[in-house]
Amino acid sequence: MKYLITGGAGFIGSNLVAHFVKAGHSVTVYDNFSRRGSESNLEWLKGLLGDSFAVERADIRDAAAIARAAQGKDVILHMAGQVAVTTSVNDPRMDFEANALGTFNVLEAARAAGTQPIVMYSSTNKVYGGMEAARIVEANGRYVFADLPLGVPETWPLDFHSPYGCSKGTGDQYVRDYHRIYDLPTVVFRQSAIYGPRQFGVEDQGWLAFFAISATVGRTFSIYGDGKQVRDLLHIDDLVLAYDAAIKHIDKTAGQVYNIGGGTERSLSVWTETRPLLEALAGRELPVNFGDWRPGDQLVYLSDIRKAQAEFGWAPKIAPAEGLKTLWDWTQANKHLFV
Repeated sequence: MKYLITGGAGFIGSNLVAHFVKAGHSVTVYDNFSRRGSESNLEWLKGLLGDSFAVERADIRDAAAIARAAQGKDVILHMAGQVAVTTSVNDPRMDFEANALGTFNVLEAARAAGTQPIVMYSSTNKVYGGMEAARIVEANGRYVFADLPLGVPETWPLDFHSPYGCSKGTGDQYVRDYHRIYDLPTVVFRQSAIYGPRQFGVEDQGWLAFFAISATVGRTFSIYGDGKQVRDLLHIDDLVLAYDAAIKHIDKTAGQVYNIGGGTERSLSVWTETRPLLEALAGRELPVNFGDWRPGDQLVYLSDIRKAQAEFGWAPKIAPAEGLKTLWDWTQANKHLFV
């Protein structure tokens, strides 16, 4: 099959490229290479795969370019976009153009591709907003949902909070509707706290990788709030298998939305539970600063992943301690990339 992967030199994108090329598919990387680490990820892919994939340096905001790239493709994995809440607040127009308009361009390109390609969209749990209606209590040094023991289901009301939430949510809903209106086989993954090797995490996006990178280079970093906030964590290898499984079961997954994360069994509090794991890997105490709570920061987010399990047989396998070790080993082997 012929794959087009937008943002193919990014963290998730590059791991998807490696997987699908190894599986014998024809893959084109479509990326504007604006994010830090993208050139490094491309070099890693070339070292791993040689010249067995194509590269197109272009932007999803360029409707004509993405339309050309989509011609004849069987699968489009749409990973490109602006990824940080803070950036969206500082530059909402750029955020809108990259996420909302860019996704619209990808969908129009798919509609004109001549092949009715599968389109998979990397959405976010931020489409649920601050989830103020969810009752939260503190127990055993972490925040927990009082009434959602299995996490947040796909039926939870949407509440786009922040320009980032609005732009990603716009793409999320457009992708759903292009199945209803144009019969494109589209799938939305509302993803939660993806982490692993090749992730160049920064303070407001990719927090676990940011912690690991900071610890690797000896840089003090900040914890906002009290560190008891809880997130479900999904290792990149498990996420890649989710994309693979959803594509293979497109007869069931077309037109659907799935919450994709580690679920309740693969969660950590941001610092109170992450700290001992990271300090054990570093072999020393890690100095941090504590800052004020950030607006809109969810006390808890856990994905209810039962729909994905039921409809395409996927479930995560990698525990946070095991996954963090793979991330740590990658940062240790690539210190030169972070200075």
